[in-house]
Amino acid sequence: MPTDEQVYAYSTVMMGSPILLKLFEHNQALAAAVFGLIKRQEDRLTVNRQQSEVMSINHAAGLHPVAVSPPVFNLIQCAKAVSVAPGSCFNFAIGPLVKRWKIGFQGNSVPPVDELHSLLPLTDPQQVVLDEQQHTVWLKKAGMEIDLGAIAKGYIADLVRDALRREGIERALINLGGNVQTLGMPESEGEPGWAIGLKQPFAEADALIGVIHVCGKSVVTSGIYERYFWLDGRCYHHILDAKTGYPLDNELLSVTIISDNSIDGDIYTTLLYGMGVEKGLAYLAALPQIEAIFVTRDRQVICSSQHQFRFTLINHEYRIG
Repeated sequence: MPTDEQVYAYSTVMMGSPILLKLFEHNQALAAAVFGLIKRQEDRLTVNRQQSEVMSINHAAGLHPVAVSPPVFNLIQCAKAVSVAPGSCFNFAIGPLVKRWKIGFQGNSVPPVDELHSLLPLTDPQQVVLDEQQHTVWLKKAGMEIDLGAIAKGYIADLVRDALRREGIERALINLGGNVQTLGMPESEGEPGWAIGLKQPFAEADALIGVIHVCGKSVVTSGIYERYFWLDGRCYHHILDAKTGYPLDNELLSVTIISDNSIDGDIYTTLLYGMGVEKGLAYLAALPQIEAIFVTRDRQVICSSQHQFRFTLINHEYRIG
């Protein structure tokens, strides 16, 4: 933590999450500008209201292409590329399943199997047609819905970082409810860098497994404890498998990605959760710019490497794997 310098924290709630901005100067106008930027992006990308650029695409499913702004088109293009990659469990066309389960939105029951199976053909990302010349998006089948929720926070966090840099800000932190993006580092005693807590799954909000120390990096965690319900002794969480219609089920409780860009954190937390630990570690061996921390059901904490961060275990109910 900083020793002799003041940190100014600004907070609000958007995108269904608490938003926190930390600066080393008192600058209410800059904080307001940052929150305004986030709000404008949320208004473009949300699927939790009837009107947005993304919802205009969904409303026209099966009918006609819809023109969107270049930034939204580019983000959709990125989401499709990740969704159609071989073996990917990232799927931006998963909207119909998300909407039916309603996990995190008062959903607390398992949909009938035939109903889920009837929705699976509507989650094929190949049925999303993009026109680069016209910046149009067309969902070929009626009932299809794209959902950028798995990528939007990372995209916005990077926009905030870039906006702060343009304002000459060299050190700051933005936390978009789980997507943490940092600039520079605070002066500190002991371990250098920003200290980002790694949450303990299914525990009190402030209960931590350990602390991740980073400088100028993004830290993104996705876990099954974020949105879920229990039924008959089983946990049904929000990370859905578009191949089966049900929540993905493996040995993982959470995946944390440390990277330069927060959008990569969003993408790779989902990809690696779907792979599991063994395949995930093998996959990361070819991606030195992406590092991960896996937390397993048997309370292991497994780091792919620690070249871009340092991890300190503080909860001894867990062990380094």
